[in-house]
Amino acid sequence: MNRGSRQRVASLYVHVPFCARKCAYCAFYSESALGELINRYVAALILEMERVAGDLQPRTIFFGGGTPSLLNLRQWERSLKAMHRLNLLGAAEWTVECNPATVSLEKARLLRDYGVNRISMGVQSLDENLLDRLGRIHSRQMVFKSYDLLRQAGFANVNLDLMFAIPGQTLRAWRETLTEALALGSEHLSCYEVIYEEDTPLYSQLQAGQFDLDEELACAMYEELLDLAAHHGLHQYEIANFARQVDGPGAEVPDRACQHNINYWRGGAFYGLGPSATRNRANTALYCEQLGQGRRALESREELAPLARAGETAAFGLRMNAGWVFEQFHRLTGFDLRQEWSAEMNQLAELGWGTIETDRFRLTRQGLRFADAAAEQFLRP
Repeated sequence: MNRGSRQRVASLYVHVPFCARKCAYCAFYSESALGELINRYVAALILEMERVAGDLQPRTIFFGGGTPSLLNLRQWERSLKAMHRLNLLGAAEWTVECNPATVSLEKARLLRDYGVNRISMGVQSLDENLLDRLGRIHSRQMVFKSYDLLRQAGFANVNLDLMFAIPGQTLRAWRETLTEALALGSEHLSCYEVIYEEDTPLYSQLQAGQFDLDEELACAMYEELLDLAAHHGLHQYEIANFARQVDGPGAEVPDRACQHNINYWRGGAFYGLGPSATRNRANTALYCEQLGQGRRALESREELAPLARAGETAAFGLRMNAGWVFEQFHRLTGFDLRQEWSAEMNQLAELGWGTIETDRFRLTRQGLRFADAAAEQFLRP
């Protein structure tokens, strides 16, 4: 089959691995923002784009990190011009992650001019003490200033990232941050509970007994999130994600939901570029070196057996409020939830964590709170 006759991948993820400073909770692969290394990365990324452009016809693009907004104007221009040359522009949804400390009007306008139409801004908190505790480089005032600049540049689809259950965060402090963030009127809100990953400063502090976990407080914060988001017109469609419904009620997924992430949760195909993306090595220098030598910087990984892959797909999809429609899951994976996972669904229903409907299985409000534990029931070796 020639390249022109096969279906091209419609979802593109680009990993930008650079951070001004590593946050205290972050276990993702990242590099210090050294100018020359960033220039080498941009050159290597363009080479990788050239190698795979024929396989791509992006309907969604997501530049994640790291901190993509750390790239300067010249570096962004090089990347965007290459994408134009390779016919990779024109995605219906194109998201770039930004840190409030690295947003400028000129940079925002450049991104908008090339077709970026969605910004995800890493706010995390609007409490100065908690921002410092997390190791963030921005202040609360930078959040408001950057939000205004994005609107001024023409962005009509903005996501705000927040975190809760931060060490030292009270329910009152969480409510104040949430209320202020919702008052901005963004189209999307992502809220994540702090996860204590090994090899992070917060994990070390927890192990050293510098603070205790409070599950009851975390649950109260999650309930506060659900109630306040709904009150401000944001519909939960995934455990941590809320979006506006612009074109009228009745949609299963709100129209301002992140389509790129929905493709992940629904087991869709995607291409990942950049160091540590998909099968690429988590080493920026090696990534640059191998692309410069005309090779992909791939790292071999074991392929999952069909049933194990289907179980992983089931687990990801249950993150969404809509759950899995039985026929949709069967078409996608070749397996029937009602046959392979009947016992697990019944067990979760008995716990009050899941509900088995005529056409689908989904998690309840309580089940979504403990979705990771629920999803583990669907994994297969």
